[in-house]
Amino acid sequence: MARYAILVDYDYCTGCHTCEIACQQEHDYPVGTNGVVVKEYEYEVNGRVQIDYLPFFTQHCDMCMNRLQRKELPACVRHCQSRCMEFGTAKEFAASLPDRPRAALFTHLPGR
Repeated sequence: MARYAILVDYDYCTGCHTCEIACQQEHDYPVGTNGVVVKEYEYEVNGRVQIDYLPFFTQHCDMCMNRLQRKELPACVRHCQSRCMEFGTAKEFAASLPDRPRAALFTHLPGR
């Protein structure tokens, strides 16, 4: 069985939090619980403040297995406005990672 993965390219995340909202609505999690969370990372480059937005997946993420069974994308990927998230298999994305230094690959471990 293929290991599903979500690739996040941090170069394109705008920090809109749509992935968080889509996840919350899809799973009806209680307040304060979510499958994906967007964190802000502020730093300085040549005297100018820069902000990166970093979506990361929590232990509650199941990659929307109910949606996958219906041949639909995970809610976060489907609703991402900047298209910084892609869904596929870890094997598909592994070859492209060296060319995408600001990307991260998240996989789901069955039973967790």
